[in-house]
Parts: sequence; structure tokens; C-alpha cells
Amino acid sequence: MALSFLYLAITRILQLVRLNGREKSDLAIEVVMLRHEVAVLRRQVVRPALRPPDRALLAGLGRLLDRRRRGQFFVQPETLLRWHRDLVRRKWTYARRPGRPGIPAGTVAIILRLARENPTWGYRRIQGELATMGVVIAPSSVWIILRRHGVDPSPMRSGPTWAEFLSSQASSVLACDFFLADTVLLKHHYVLFFIEFDTRRVRVTGVTAHPTGSWVVQQARNLAMVLEDRIIPVRLLVRGRDTKFTSSFDEVFRAEGIRIIRTPGESTSSQCHRRAVRRDGSS
Repeated sequence: MALSFLYLAITRILQLVRLNGREKSDLAIEVVMLRHEVAVLRRQVVRPALRPPDRALLAGLGRLLDRRRRGQFFVQPETLLRWHRDLVRRKWTYARRPGRPGIPAGTVAIILRLARENPTWGYRRIQGELATMGVVIAPSSVWIILRRHGVDPSPMRSGPTWAEFLSSQASSVLACDFFLADTVLLKHHYVLFFIEFDTRRVRVTGVTAHPTGSWVVQQARNLAMVLEDRIIPVRLLVRGRDTKFTSSFDEVFRAEGIRIIRTPGESTSSQCHRRAVRRDGSS
């Protein structure tokens, strides 16, 4: 205890001498006293209760500090990032609309039976057979049901599984889509990314607040130049059905000998855009 007190006293004296050499003595003494008061309060309060104005002020002052000194205060950089995530979550909270009605269990059973008894039928063929029975259902819904119950695509039911096919082709497969990122000022931006199936390496090609077809095509051209250096060439590109993926976007990759595969159903980018529209209240 005595050594700890001696060390603390020497520290405060050194701080006083340092500040006294740069500023007025009264201000230097006040700063040292305040620092010691903070040290005493930290020993008594494990987690101080901060109100929103306190957080805003501390976050603003933290931006003015040098990065090397931010770790000296009880509000760490990780805490500031957590505050920002909480703020974004509260900002974009909205009432969810009720979803589509569920598909009857009898219809699901028929879909699974048709798929298992007819290995060569795809989800569109199954949807057509259901239509002849008077069961109206979207092809994407059939695909989702088959996937949810572990039924492989039709070419794979009599051969290798879908997982085995992806494992053998993963080194030559890319996938692309968008996700939303919120800035410090709570403005959302679209991030276009590509992921390699074999290494799970993610390539972020661009970030913009207003993605357009021409912008996406330019990002595709930039990536195509990078892919030329790959030892194993890319043969397949999996993308969603978002309208920002135009025919010009596909032609950039087809020119490199890459086949385009569109995912069934709604893509993640369309979902991101719909959420962004609900946030802004405009299209």
C-alpha cells in the first residue's frame, strides 16, 4: 500500500512539473487534481452510468484526440463502436409487416414426394405438375421447400450430391451480391462484394450510396482485370436477380469465358434495397 501511494504521488508530481512548464501554474494544479479525482472515482465505480448527452460529448471529444491516447480513458474505442451499433439499431427499427401465409403441409408433402419419385425433375417441372393438380405455387417457393428439406437439385439426385459438386468446382466459382453498411451519420451505403467459394476470400469492389447499372458494370471490369492473374480460372459466377446486374454486367464476365448462374427467388441485394426504401420512406 505504501509503495502504491508513493508511486501515485510521484506520478502526480511529475505531471504537475510537466504541465507547469507549459501552462499557468493554477491550470496545471487543477488538471492534476482532476486526474487524481478521476483515478479515485474509478476505484469506487466499476461502470459509470452515462446518459445520451454524455455519450455524444465523449464520442465527439474522442475524435479530437490522437489515436495513441484514446486508450487512456475509460471510454475505449471498442465502446464507441458499440454505441454506434446500438444507435444504428435503434435508428432503423421499424414495424415489420406480416409475411406471406405459410404453405400447407399437404402441399409440402406432395412436392417432396414428386421430387423423390422423379429424380430428373427440377423445381420448375414440379411447379408445372402442381399447376395441373390445381395447386398454384411459385417456382421459387418449390425451390425453397426442396432446399429446406435437404433435397438436392435434379441433376444431383442420381449422381454426386450438391455439396460434393460444389467441393469439386469450388476453386472456379465466384458469387456476388450487395449488403448494407451504415455510416457514423446513419447514412446507408451499398457494398458490392465477390466471394471465392474455395478460399472464402471476400473481394469488396466498391461502396456507393446510389448503385446504378453502369456503376456495377465498372466494378465488374475492375474485377475482371484482377481475375486474369488467377492460377485457376473462374468458370462460374453466381449472382442474384437484382436489376442492377444488367446484361452488360454479364457480358463483362462472359467475355472472359465465365458462365453466369442466377439464383432463384429474391436476392439479398433486393432485400437490402427494400429495407432501405422503408427506412427512407421513399424509393
